[in-house]
Amino acid sequence: MARPPQDPQLRITEILNAAEPLFYSKGYQETSISDIVTSMGVAHGTIYYYFKSKEEILEALLERYLLIFVAEVKTKLRTDNITPPCKIQLIIQILLKSICRDKKLLFEFLYNDRTIHFLDKLARQGKQVTNLLFLETIEEGNQKKYFQTVHPQAAVNIIQAIMESLINALYEKSSKELLIYQFKLAEELIEHVLGAKQGTIAIIIE
Repeated sequence: MARPPQDPQLRITEILNAAEPLFYSKGYQETSISDIVTSMGVAHGTIYYYFKSKEEILEALLERYLLIFVAEVKTKLRTDNITPPCKIQLIIQILLKSICRDKKLLFEFLYNDRTIHFLDKLARQGKQVTNLLFLETIEEGNQKKYFQTVHPQAAVNIIQAIMESLINALYEKSSKELLIYQFKLAEELIEHVLGAKQGTIAIIIE
């Protein structure tokens, strides 16, 4: 029996929800459109009505997680009486939480020579989003005397570079000891870049 018509966004969500666990379990390259169709229990042509290719499905998944990250950060930053240092810490912690989820790394199946460009694209998009969040927070921190940053954009660039090094260490499966030390250095470097008091920024590893 044919399924009743659905709202397009509901069908798109259904496709993404079916594809994501297959990408993790089988790998992106090894997963076929047929695998996704079989998992959903729909006609083969159904997916092509919404996505032209498997790559478009992956792109939609990347976008979905970026939107989730942005929504969570903006919701948390609207909390009353949150100081600029806490905002910086919150952005970083939500970013790391988004990457380390359910005891696995976000889109870890893409961390190989054939598909790492997808992760690179997500990282570039993430930098564009966090750039404005960090910049606004640093400028607020300067005004309220929490930070002493002469050039806020330069500070953002350095913080993003520090975050990139931490994320790379996670995907490279660095030892726990090395990660703890690297995260501690990151806290100190970010405080220095912001001109913030020592102990202001804490990056939690769970």
